[in-house]
Amino acid sequence: MLDTRYQVETPENIVIEMRVAGPLVRAIAWLIDLTLRGIVIAGIGYALTLFSEIGFGILSILIFLAEWFYPVAFEVLNHGQTPGKKSLGLQVLNDDGTPVSWSTSILRNLLRFVDFLPMMYGTGLITCCISKQFRRLGDLAAGTVVIYSPPPLLKPVPAPLSPLPLPLSLNVEEQRSVLAFSERTAQLSAHRQQELAELFMSALSAKHEDTPSGDDPAKQLRRYAVWLMGAK
Repeated sequence: MLDTRYQVETPENIVIEMRVAGPLVRAIAWLIDLTLRGIVIAGIGYALTLFSEIGFGILSILIFLAEWFYPVAFEVLNHGQTPGKKSLGLQVLNDDGTPVSWSTSILRNLLRFVDFLPMMYGTGLITCCISKQFRRLGDLAAGTVVIYSPPPLLKPVPAPLSPLPLPLSLNVEEQRSVLAFSERTAQLSAHRQQELAELFMSALSAKHEDTPSGDDPAKQLRRYAVWLMGAK
């Protein structure tokens, strides 16, 4: 049986499990994006053709920008999601679970030309089928993975938490782990929340002697996250 689970371990030894997207759903997302680009370019192109040669020149530039920078801009500025990916609940991340950067997204998208060969993403399809996590050449070179990022299940909205200032200095990775825990609590049972929170606090205690302890470590971490997000 094909296992599409993908696990990322944070520096605090917390394992976050995700599900990778296969070639078919990625192809559908690509077709949606292609259709959207085509509609926009066709509409603008019709207006530009009224300006004769200058209009055709501008249209050529727009086609180039839409083909190469449309996916990059959305992946970096829209949490790894082009409109096509977002409509299907997909997201591009670095293989360590962090958001993609400009350089990473540019690299993975520049290599789409190679993935497209010999036609209709033949190379990319073969690479997806034989590599782990269904990664095409662009993903392998850039160190990225496409995962399912479904919307959280609707649950009763808990009472707002007051921010709790961090009593110790955490590095960037530790702060990201606190925020990631807070974002995923809606998808975790109360028991699992406490389990992960206790593991995280234990890891911090081993690294920082002045780590405070509390009766509800999950709530404590969520309040830290509120403070980190600026709700002071």
